[in-house]
Amino acid sequence: MIISYIIWTFDPALFTLPFTDHTPRWYGVLFALGVILAQQLGFWIFKKEGKPIKDAERLTTYIVVATIIGARLGHCLFYDPVYYLSNPLSILKIWEGGLASHGGAIGILIAIYLFSRKYKYQYLWLLDRMVIIVALTGAMIRTGNLTNSEMEGTLTGSNVGIVYARHTYDYLSGIHEKVKDVRFVKGGQFVSEKNGEVPITAVIEFERGYKLTSNDKSRMESLKNDMLRYVEIREHIDFGEGALKIKTYEEDGISYVEIYMLGRVRHAAQMYEAIYCILLVIVLFRLWYKKKEVLPRGFNFALFMIILWAARFVDEFFKMNQEAFEDKLLFNMGQILSLPLAIAGIAMMIWIYTGNKKMSEE
Repeated sequence: MIISYIIWTFDPALFTLPFTDHTPRWYGVLFALGVILAQQLGFWIFKKEGKPIKDAERLTTYIVVATIIGARLGHCLFYDPVYYLSNPLSILKIWEGGLASHGGAIGILIAIYLFSRKYKYQYLWLLDRMVIIVALTGAMIRTGNLTNSEMEGTLTGSNVGIVYARHTYDYLSGIHEKVKDVRFVKGGQFVSEKNGEVPITAVIEFERGYKLTSNDKSRMESLKNDMLRYVEIREHIDFGEGALKIKTYEEDGISYVEIYMLGRVRHAAQMYEAIYCILLVIVLFRLWYKKKEVLPRGFNFALFMIILWAARFVDEFFKMNQEAFEDKLLFNMGQILSLPLAIAGIAMMIWIYTGNKKMSEE
């Protein structure tokens, strides 16, 4: 099969800072890169429109701060309000993760409004242009989610997609102080009759010269129950019935352990969103560049709201729920929050084209 599954074990950390245990992540780099690229595009748009570049710098600051605050508050209030309202200081612990794009979107709308009031810009004029750079940043952030092995997709029911094996990789890398490397390869001793469950093998390589003891081998055989304690592992890996299936051997003075398992193939939902964000950037940029003089004010913004949030609503069907309470809902929280935003875009587009001159000229 030309298109097949990918075993995803990408390391989310770039490196470990000297004398600390802090590891800067690709997510942060991609987030920052998204901001930088968006800012440069914003500079170019402002220059093209004859507006001060200094204002574009100020607006970038407004948007970045609002995105972080809004996304953090959105996560806390939309997904776990009881905990965070009972532990308000935890809201500040942004390094522990937890950002909601819907909260970020609300924060951006407020920030642009405040900027427009202070620096005398027409609100819709700004929105029509800022949606281009917001979509660009969104694509970079979703790519960062993939590097973090988070926001994973639902099962594809086929052998096309991603097996998220990073958490299993991290666990196996720490099972013994002499482990030198862990790698995953396709194939193995398991065979599944279910589409979307594929045989994979974890190959654990030990430092040259180290010979596995009988205790080591016993430890390897007992790993299964320990690994199944971690939801991040059992959601993506099936170790089969009975004892863990392993093989130990030695080649050229190096000891190896192979662990056989089935990988659950899932949708790359983060990249679906990144792709339609990039397409949205192209569409919105072209409309602004070619049609800004003839399109009614607010058109680009309304189109952005319709396409982005409608696509997000659909994309959520291909994502695992983030919180347990969502399993009991007809639609998950991402869909519940996306639907009114998409409807707002439709309402605005209708308003624009039914003669509401006041709105289209403000």
